Amino acid sequence: MIDFGTLVDVPLREAWMHEAHQFTPWLADHLDQLSREIGLELELEGREVAVESFSADILARNLGDGSLVLIENQLEKTDHTHLGQILTYLAGLEASTVIWIASEFREAHLSAVNWLNEHTTEEFAFIAVRVKVVRIGDSPLAPVFDVLARPNQWDRKVKSMARESASGPISEITKFRESYWAHLIDRYPGEAQLGHARTSSRWLSFPELGLIVTQFVGQDKIGVFIRGPRAGDRESTVITLETNRDQLDKTIGVPFEDGGKTNYFYMQTLSINGRDPKNWDRMADWHHEMTEKYRAGLGELSMNDD
Repeated sequence: MIDFGTLVDVPLREAWMHEAHQFTPWLADHLDQLSREIGLELELEGREVAVESFSADILARNLGDGSLVLIENQLEKTDHTHLGQILTYLAGLEASTVIWIASEFREAHLSAVNWLNEHTTEEFAFIAVRVKVVRIGDSPLAPVFDVLARPNQWDRKVKSMARESASGPISEITKFRESYWAHLIDRYPGEAQLGHARTSSRWLSFPELGLIVTQFVGQDKIGVFIRGPRAGDRESTVITLETNRDQLDKTIGVPFEDGGKTNYFYMQTLSINGRDPKNWDRMADWHHEMTEKYRAGLGELSMNDD
């Protein structure tokens, strides 16, 4: 007979004694775990980012569209102070997606998050996430993220509101992205079709299918995937892909899987140190080869659709 264990909650302070010195650094290093739960591919931009006399816990970037994401985290129950800080950071950093993480949400604060999602324009998104730590018996501690509130239509993801002006200073990570995309286009001139970019991603649209091929570059990995339009609904994207999955599986080289959370499909990635220019030829070759497969697959569907 199988002997089952019992899953029990563990006080958060047993995992992280200090919010700023332990929890925030851990979260910044494990954004992939948060990404899986909220359906956004996140890359760290910075910790303790200065906004006037305050410091935002974490600033990340959504690799899907290049937009900025503000993350404010607490080990305690939500309070008015953090809600006010979030709104201050939102304006100061020009981010449009906010993720508020806490051990417990007061009903008033959860209502505030829902109100913001209902009454702000579609370029803004507010997400409430409860964090827990659990274990079974003497097993290692395991963090659990539980999404309590988010926009009704999760495709309400934003265009980036933090593009630097032409005359303003350019961050090192922006210089890296711009230089890499220029290198890719120089190596493969046909890639200019996806445009020159300072952001983490570029895309190629197939409007007749309602699908977009997206390339992204990160500091430690690059990738290609298919998504639907920002204003579209996820269900329509899934139906289109499922209807043509046999053909796309064969052309792209990976099977279609619907995890039920993300808006990214047929994602393929390459783990590599993107900040090292010595790797750029290999990255460019990989990006071009992968993108051509996606282009061919969706291009054939477009002709069939006609």
